[in-house]
Amino acid sequence: MSNAADSAEPLALLPEFMDSSRQRALQVREVRIALAKLEADVAYFQARLELIGELTSNHRLAQRKLFTLLHKAVARQILDTKHQHPDLH
Repeated sequence: MSNAADSAEPLALLPEFMDSSRQRALQVREVRIALAKLEADVAYFQARLELIGELTSNHRLAQRKLFTLLHKAVARQILDTKHQHPDLH
């Protein structure tokens, strides 16, 4: 793995001699990438909920419950991450 500025490596793999401003910029980038992935998950769960349609079977009811729970859990993760990093707004 390279340490190029455009790679998404964890901070633990970065050289210790990097200045703090660059480390902070990379940390912010990683958080933004994580938020984008979580937001994509929320969009997927919303789409799945829309596609379920009428609850005519136990299977559809179970799907609706599952995707509702997943949607809420991921939305909570997004809010928690944004509260931990208010500078991202």
